Amino acid sequence: MPNILNTAPELYRIRVAVPVHLYDCFDYKVTEDQYRQIEVGARVAVSFGRQHVVGIVTEKLQSDAPIDSSFQLKFITEILDDQTILNEAVLKLCHWSAQYYQFPIGEVMHAAIPTLLRQGKPYNLLARTWKVLDLNADDKFKRSEKQQDAYKVLKLHPHGTAETILNLSGIETATLKAIEKKGIIRCELEPQNFQPEPVQLAQMPLTPNEDQQKAIQSMVKAKNKYQAFLLDGLTGSGKTEVYLQVMHEVLKQGKQVLVLVPEIGLTPQTISRFQSRFHCNIVLMHSGLNDTKRLQAWQHAQTGKATIILGTRSAIFTPMPNLGLIILDEEHDLSFKQQEGFRYHARDVALYRAHLENCPIVLGSATPSIDSFYLADQGKLTHLKLTQRAGGALMPKMHLIDLKIAKKQQGISQNLIDEIKKRLDKKEQVLIFLNRRGYAPVLICESCAWQANCPHCDAHFTLHKKPYEHLHCHHCGTINRLPDACPQCHQQTLKPIGMGTAKVEETLQELFPEHKILRVDRDSTSRVGSWQKIYDQIHTSEPMILLGTQMLAKGHHFPYVTLVAILDIDSGLLSVDFRATERTAQLIIQVAGRAGRGEMKGEVYLQTLRPDHPLLNTLITKDYRAFAKDTLADRQIALLPPCRYAVMIRCESRSQDENQTFLTNMTQKLREHAGNLIDIWGPIPAPMERKAGRYQAHVVLLSTERAKMHFYVREWWQQILHFKPSNMKITIDVDPQELS
Repeated sequence: MPNILNTAPELYRIRVAVPVHLYDCFDYKVTEDQYRQIEVGARVAVSFGRQHVVGIVTEKLQSDAPIDSSFQLKFITEILDDQTILNEAVLKLCHWSAQYYQFPIGEVMHAAIPTLLRQGKPYNLLARTWKVLDLNADDKFKRSEKQQDAYKVLKLHPHGTAETILNLSGIETATLKAIEKKGIIRCELEPQNFQPEPVQLAQMPLTPNEDQQKAIQSMVKAKNKYQAFLLDGLTGSGKTEVYLQVMHEVLKQGKQVLVLVPEIGLTPQTISRFQSRFHCNIVLMHSGLNDTKRLQAWQHAQTGKATIILGTRSAIFTPMPNLGLIILDEEHDLSFKQQEGFRYHARDVALYRAHLENCPIVLGSATPSIDSFYLADQGKLTHLKLTQRAGGALMPKMHLIDLKIAKKQQGISQNLIDEIKKRLDKKEQVLIFLNRRGYAPVLICESCAWQANCPHCDAHFTLHKKPYEHLHCHHCGTINRLPDACPQCHQQTLKPIGMGTAKVEETLQELFPEHKILRVDRDSTSRVGSWQKIYDQIHTSEPMILLGTQMLAKGHHFPYVTLVAILDIDSGLLSVDFRATERTAQLIIQVAGRAGRGEMKGEVYLQTLRPDHPLLNTLITKDYRAFAKDTLADRQIALLPPCRYAVMIRCESRSQDENQTFLTNMTQKLREHAGNLIDIWGPIPAPMERKAGRYQAHVVLLSTERAKMHFYVREWWQQILHFKPSNMKITIDVDPQELS
């Protein structure tokens, strides 16, 4: 037992969250002057073991607070902030998240601040401001339209413009530097102005239809209090217009709005809509920003200067002094769940934050998650429905193509080829969806049936042809050269099987050589700004074929697309994961929703080997809500989430026997303590048993009583961490979204 004594009155202490993988905060000594100066939520530099790290002050301890005398307390090294940088609400949110997701509090708090602040850099950075030196240089930009446009904008602001504002207007830093070399403008470092600016309406709102008006009125009534809404609207039903009108009511009060989107690919169109509606300070927060710009955006939000904050999942931890509304768009999207390290779900954290901030929150989707439908049934979400497409547009008609009997060219049915040609001849656009990047998913020898498999994973290599021919494992990242002959029988009979987006692109170029084909996947959009360039091309009225993966399916507005084709949907119908059919249904509806959003009618074609599958028939003859109702009923019968709460323990090591033995012993300890309160499934091998040379296994814990399960699991998890072998990696995933 530690020796607990009362401290001497002259001993001043603070409690600090340190970014190490330990689950406690740690006490440090400070002088009397430091104690008076330090604010809870500020950063301090401390020594931890042999490391020098940046921590966050979580508490100023009273002089008579008990102390563990078995430890020798250290003095802090330095106070880094003279004021709090994480306000009370965010500190509470971090503590709750650390406890709920069973993750070290110091690492959670570090995730809530930008990289430069984690490194101990000063809070008050100077802002880069661009000023015009020569107001008569219009004739010096004949060869660069970008530079000419940037110069025209800069001339409107003779006293200078912040680089962040110019970037939001589409002017790249590289363009500014190119003009600077000509001696026409210069960059100066100036103190940032954190004073909020008044919000002005730049564009009149559209007239809402009956469903939109009802949703807007319900949300506006909830301002200044916590209420959670599920905005369940058909694709193209005008959810964004509802967001904008509710945002306006909140902004008029001088409050801030946080809008979360699943991926940075959605930010160009979203910020364009916001900028065209509101004249105010809007900031972006996502992984595509460099460290300096990320910090500047964070500071604008933290000081209240920014009125609209648009970001991906990590933005939910951004401090905001006047938060009045949270919007989570495409709430069903799996990208809101962090799948590594701190495995939080931004949707659930956002709900708790709205509760802490006493403000309304809107979860919007055309295909709400089964979890959200369940919360709506329980009355925890107010369910609002948009049943009409905006502007009178009709929902696209869906057709199934049976691949067992259809004539095909390189995996594309002749019927679909004919339909694509009709649309292109009418000067319309076509979207083709295939959720498989690369050239081909399998390379096989026709002589001996050898397959190119990853030596480190239970998976095939994917064949890529660009930037050079190679084999790539999308699970562990291994890259091998393409063999000249079969390594097993040495025959030159290697053949790619199946199709990825690169192969489909090649086929489409042969079929439609006179038309532009834009491929959108992780390979084609890896360069900074590449997605924005593709997006701009799509929004011309030029007839073209858009080909891509899930990046094309997520909430984009493509007004000239009238035909959508899904080349292969069957893989989602055969998965062992009970959520696979939900993901597949959402994907079909989301992809289909890109068609017919403008004035022209849309159609959708799905290629499948299983045209009689109940999921496909429900979506075609009924709708997604009917599917969701049936799925929720099935989950209730099977006692699967969300009808029971789940925790998954994932284990990986060099030996599957070692995984199984350790997890079996540990689950037996949990059974001894929790009894029948927790249903334990496993241990079982993961669906991909071997990945990156290590074997994977997991255990799933299920219970109808979440609080009691968390109580038992919290103590048990600490035992696991204490007893696990040093060569074993083990992680906990509360409310897991995938079984892999």
